[in-house]
Amino acid sequence: MPPTRSTTIEDVARLAGVSRAAVSKVIRDAYGVSPDMRAKVQSAIDQLGYRPRASARAMRGSSYTLGIEMPNIHNLFFPKIITGATQALENTRYQLILAPTGATGEEDHGETIEALVDHGVDGLVAISSRVSLEWLERLAETVPLVVIGRHYDARHFDTIVSDDAAGTALAVQHLYDLGHRRIAHVTLAGPGLEPGAPHQVRLDAYLALMARLGLTPEVIASESSETGAYAAALAWLQTVDEPVGVFAGHDELALGVLTAVAELGRAAGQVSVVGYDDSSIASHPMISLTSVNQSGTQVGARAVRLLLERIAGRTAPAHEVMAPELRVRRSSAAPSGAAPRDPSDDGERLITT
Repeated sequence: MPPTRSTTIEDVARLAGVSRAAVSKVIRDAYGVSPDMRAKVQSAIDQLGYRPRASARAMRGSSYTLGIEMPNIHNLFFPKIITGATQALENTRYQLILAPTGATGEEDHGETIEALVDHGVDGLVAISSRVSLEWLERLAETVPLVVIGRHYDARHFDTIVSDDAAGTALAVQHLYDLGHRRIAHVTLAGPGLEPGAPHQVRLDAYLALMARLGLTPEVIASESSETGAYAAALAWLQTVDEPVGVFAGHDELALGVLTAVAELGRAAGQVSVVGYDDSSIASHPMISLTSVNQSGTQVGARAVRLLLERIAGRTAPAHEVMAPELRVRRSSAAPSGAAPRDPSDDGERLITT
């Protein structure tokens, strides 16, 4: 059949009896495509005379669009990244296309990224995307890519991360200096805890720091939501009758913990809470959440600049680490009846200046 302007990737997928993502994988010679799948898709392409969009994009030149994949739109840190990216594109011809996956599976994240590629974006920013390093390396051979949040030593794409181990040390050291000797960590359950993921790095650092301090670690697993953290924290706090410090893996989890603390009528001296991200709501006077700031706006702006460098022809990988800072507010306090330890006193120091 001769090619027609109306032939689309969906037509190929329908004829081959596979998903759109599978067709995209075959076209890009991506990892994980079986010989049978490749044969079916190629047969459909030949029958329809389909011309892959990648070729069409090369013929027409730049689309002046950049795609940003993110796990969801609920995480309080993501708006800062979007703000920074938008600011970095001022006075340019580029526009952003935002694509939240809204799903939990690795395949769903991959399909979202591939959908952006199929839409002809000139480059991609992936935010803590739950797909493998190998998958991303193959993708980056065909489209410029910057990954935010993953501690990868990538060869074909750029990465920007917070120094999550140092940020964890800031949080734990703060609670320790206040006088807390029972310090728990609220983190994600299951998805989100993989090698290189920020929450995995924070968990590993927390466990190492607690061992170094001679304290017993307590890990509270939660769904990645405020309501999930509220339920997990409430169940745990009802078994606790002594002052405790809580380090939450991100601010949304910390807000859930604070809701449980408020429901139980406890003060910061009984349950001190530290979050991570320093989202905009953390500084609200009614919240006043102590949190680790990881420069979200700067991360977004830098990601876009790196992507534009890639589009302009840079091929050497860039791996940048943002230094975190602790923003102390009212959600953390010395244990009831105890005075905080002077950080200048002799004692165990988890971080150095």
